[in-house]
Amino acid sequence: MEPISLSPPREERADAVRNRAHLIEVARLMVDELGVEKVTMDGLAERAGLGKGTVFRRFGTRAGIFHALFDREEQEFQQLLLGGPPPLGPGAPAVDRLVAYGRARVEFLVRHLALARAAIDPGEPMPSGPSPSQFHVQMLLREACPDIAEIGTLALQLTAALEYSIVLHLRGPEGSGAFPVPEHLAETWEILVDRLCR
Repeated sequence: MEPISLSPPREERADAVRNRAHLIEVARLMVDELGVEKVTMDGLAERAGLGKGTVFRRFGTRAGIFHALFDREEQEFQQLLLGGPPPLGPGAPAVDRLVAYGRARVEFLVRHLALARAAIDPGEPMPSGPSPSQFHVQMLLREACPDIAEIGTLALQLTAALEYSIVLHLRGPEGSGAFPVPEHLAETWEILVDRLCR
């Protein structure tokens, strides 16, 4: 007797990948046109020409849609760190790249603040874990500040200071306006880097 395969056929897996990519692209267009608050599971399904069940299978909840969108934006940001023009990308001194990272990260988070807020599922704990940028910051710190011990811990603390959960906390409830000027956040990042490495 042959064993029963629990994995879906390859064609179904390929369809699932295509459906997810299509839904993310349609959701991105809807956010650009309508704003985050007007994107719904039903609206996304209708606009994408897919069943609502497909949307639920791909994302689970409405917040899951925005989590996928934010993750896509995050991947594009990481590509700038790896291959963008200097000083954010390769080709500049490590200290200058660290300063550029802080400024670019603040701009990225402020630009995508509504998306990050919508990605939080009220029924789930606040997402946590290592930042996608942590290894990048750690590499630059090791080059710029070779005499500092515990570079890994320091990189974790620094990247945590510029993650969306912190920025959402500083922003306060939606519409409260309790948000430091982005330029101030970038300036304090530069002060930290200067005191550590220059």
